[in-house]
Amino acid sequence: MIRPVRSGVIVACPQCGATLPNDVITATVPLPCRHCSAEVQVEAFPALVKRWTPSGQPGEPLTNDSQASCFYHPDKLAVVPCSNCGRFLCSLCDIELASERLCPACVEQGRQRGRLDRLVTQRTLHDQVALSLAFIPLLFFWITLVTAPTAIYLAVRNWNSPSSILPRTKVRFVLAILIGALQILGWTAFLAHSLT
Repeated sequence: MIRPVRSGVIVACPQCGATLPNDVITATVPLPCRHCSAEVQVEAFPALVKRWTPSGQPGEPLTNDSQASCFYHPDKLAVVPCSNCGRFLCSLCDIELASERLCPACVEQGRQRGRLDRLVTQRTLHDQVALSLAFIPLLFFWITLVTAPTAIYLAVRNWNSPSSILPRTKVRFVLAILIGALQILGWTAFLAHSLT
């Protein structure tokens, strides 16, 4: 079993699951596992024990026929297996997501099926919703009786929620709270004047 990590890979013994040292990975004959004494021989592509290049870099070209190539780019050197499907990937195809190294097909498949919790494809802009709830009802004044408190509630409730993927300030939240508070004060004054 091979698990990619930031500094390289962890190769586990198929019997006990213990991490195998690099000398077992690079050996050409079977060696005993240090934990369970099972005979283990690892046949891995050469880039497995080499330090990975960062994701998104242009792939290195193959220099000879004994090197493993990328599944998607047969002329590029494979540097890592996909954590999900095991396809060999060049540094260009390697997508690092949390602690996993994934190929483009597994990322797209996970996105379509909603299985990649760590992949953010969209976010609700709570500050924009709160500000809209404060502004839009001004066109229809009577509904501000409901939307003003709702705008204030949403602004306060989602103050610490993740905003846009791009950095945004809290200005929209502040404006929603101020406009909602002014609308509530206006209704209070209107009702107080109506009752007298």
